[in-house]
Amino acid sequence: MTAVLRLVPGVLLSAAVGAAAFGVQTLEADMMGRAWVEALVLAILIGAGLRLVWTPSETWGPGIRFSGRTLLEIGVALLGATISGAAVMALGPGLLVAIVAVVALALVGGYALGRALGLPPAMALLVACGNAICGNSAIAAVAPVIRAEGEDVAAAIGFTAVLGIAVVLLVPVVGALMGFDALETGALAGLTVYAVPQVLAAAAPAGAAAIQLGAIVKLVRVLTLGPVCLILALIGPERFGGEAPGRRPPLHHLAPWFVVVFLALMGLRSAGLIPDVVLPPLEVVVTVLTLTAMAALGLGVDPRAVARAGPRTAATAALSAVLIGVLALVAILILPLPAG
Repeated sequence: MTAVLRLVPGVLLSAAVGAAAFGVQTLEADMMGRAWVEALVLAILIGAGLRLVWTPSETWGPGIRFSGRTLLEIGVALLGATISGAAVMALGPGLLVAIVAVVALALVGGYALGRALGLPPAMALLVACGNAICGNSAIAAVAPVIRAEGEDVAAAIGFTAVLGIAVVLLVPVVGALMGFDALETGALAGLTVYAVPQVLAAAAPAGAAAIQLGAIVKLVRVLTLGPVCLILALIGPERFGGEAPGRRPPLHHLAPWFVVVFLALMGLRSAGLIPDVVLPPLEVVVTVLTLTAMAALGLGVDPRAVARAGPRTAATAALSAVLIGVLALVAILILPLPAG
């Protein structure tokens, strides 16, 4: 009970920021006919703006961290109930191969950029994996495989957290500038956004179809983490400055619980075991959880993390993000997407 009570202040703060974001979206719609900046994006911006002028004490910390991670993961898990297996198969072999190709090229290219900018092999690989696959989860999974130093892991995660928010905010803007429809915007989010849950925020301005396709594309990217870790283990940590033999990554990093639940619910939905009547209230729950979580992510952004990461790490991460963005745009422009 004590542990639960410690979460209350931060959760309520995150929920309040999320509610404020929803209020601003409603005001936008009333005054301009439509919400030009969606509530999920506003929640991040309001939370980050508040963090710039006020650093929450540890009284707020547990609830903010819980909202930004656990509530977000619950929202992603529940999203699986709205997606059928047929939607995954509808991606087609071309897009599935393209997703794997984007990950591979972004991984190799990001590592090459890091080495060219003078980063040590382990640090360059951590940044490249975080950018190409799934942000902090990929960094955490790869670190024990290559026996990375704790300082390198902390620096890579710190900058990825900040840059990841920037990617979420940029995806809708780039999609609009490119004239993308909902599916193209969803594919862009799935191919570029670092964390699975953040795909919801990046794709939300384009609608439900964008969210669903983005989630599917992103999950395919996540599934490449296992093979990547295996390949790196076979190459050997000594190639990246670590000591042989490397340790196997924790199982929960290779198969996060919310991805497992997402796939299970998607299977139930595909089998017709989840009735349509539960979908509207379920979507409301997912929206509330995600809105609260996005506010928490904004509140958790530490601008000082960029400075601590160092200019070479910052440049590598930024250029790697540009690289995967270009690769994603090329894939979207040359491949047909499944019909909505």
